[in-house]
Amino acid sequence: MGGFLISSTDTCVSERPLTSPCAESTQRVYARAEHGISRANISENALKVLYRLKDAGFRACLVGGGVRDLLLGREPKDFDVATDAHPEDVRRIFRNCRLIGRRFRLAHVYFGREIIEVATFRAPHDEGDGEAQAEDGRIIRDNVYGNIEQDAWRRDFSINALYYDIRDFSVVDYTGGMEDLRQGVLRLIGDPEVRYREDPVRMLRAVRFAAKLGFRVDPAAEEGMVRLGGLLEDVSPARLFDEVIKLFHGGAALQTFEMLRHYDLFRRLFPLTERALEREEQGYPITFVANALRNTDDRIQSGKGVHPAFLYAVLLWEPVRHEAERLMAEGEGQVPALQQAGARILAEQAQSILIPKRFALPVREIWELQPRFEQRQGARALRLLGHPRFRAAYDFYCLRGRSGEALDDGCQWWTRLQEVDEAEQRRMVEATGRSGRKRRRRRRKPAQ
Repeated sequence: MGGFLISSTDTCVSERPLTSPCAESTQRVYARAEHGISRANISENALKVLYRLKDAGFRACLVGGGVRDLLLGREPKDFDVATDAHPEDVRRIFRNCRLIGRRFRLAHVYFGREIIEVATFRAPHDEGDGEAQAEDGRIIRDNVYGNIEQDAWRRDFSINALYYDIRDFSVVDYTGGMEDLRQGVLRLIGDPEVRYREDPVRMLRAVRFAAKLGFRVDPAAEEGMVRLGGLLEDVSPARLFDEVIKLFHGGAALQTFEMLRHYDLFRRLFPLTERALEREEQGYPITFVANALRNTDDRIQSGKGVHPAFLYAVLLWEPVRHEAERLMAEGEGQVPALQQAGARILAEQAQSILIPKRFALPVREIWELQPRFEQRQGARALRLLGHPRFRAAYDFYCLRGRSGEALDDGCQWWTRLQEVDEAEQRRMVEATGRSGRKRRRRRRKPAQ
């Protein structure tokens, strides 16, 4: 990348930390020759939206993670557009458009399965036109429209406040985001306390971006996370369900987990799990969650999917296991103990994160199928292969084995059972049944 090009005669340059915009700040414009973004790497549909808005007389720019990732040589997950066109203008230009959101009014332009999100430039809440509403420092409605510079200063992190302008293919920077990209720094725009109070989820976004990009977090943003982490307890439990998926399905789940614990944010999301992880078993730390998240990263990086139910089954397993062990110590059977423990932990967890029923059911099934992997005799073992949740429960079972739980060679046995033909499967379960009967006879006490 080249040096700065100044597109204005103003001399005010914003200093870091980024506490407020200069009254007459000078934008930094990187011409096409000074950055690595090529239209060949931008979605064809995103380009259609940009060009049609421009041709209709509006300013239109790519913004956010798409620009950031293109500059870093990464493949963007999606492409977002920012414009001075209001949502109703966008809907008038695109017949394949739908307006969404009350808190933050957006336009979604549909191209088959691809959606290009179009947002109108936002302004500070006491400026611009539109409406805003705040409660205890939190923004609960945010539709105050402004210009591109105001929009830049309203964004969360400097590296997400870079604009690719379709008029001349330049990158426009008001907050020093290009330099922060070079330095590998995640810097919050504005006073951290104010920005975190506006939306506490910004703390989770800071961890997510830092872990995903391998960036270090600016000290001011770090201090605010540690001091204000309790604000997450005021966020809607339903909203946090989706945020956790974003945190752990970005390909850096293990690093994210470690950073959340480092900043004391994990216990705000999963207090029961954090309490369980603070224990040691037989002098060793519990490794199941870390091993499972490492496996999640491997799957995502190899292009495989990870179901949200599996993630939540992993994150809540330790408190479920401990509660089931307590119930069994009181005389409850293994399966009923797991059923009761699962229901109880999910109910308590809902105070922090609400898991929708369509995911809570498979979470419980994954847990409740675990004892059946210890039963490898006869038709019951073969029936388990046909269970709709078998594969997820099997993967979960193998992760437990690799994390030191006493499962003998069970994972290898179930792996082989899936690889052989039906005749060999019958032979395996019959052989297991015979050896099981022999073992039971050896354990039988002599008659008195």
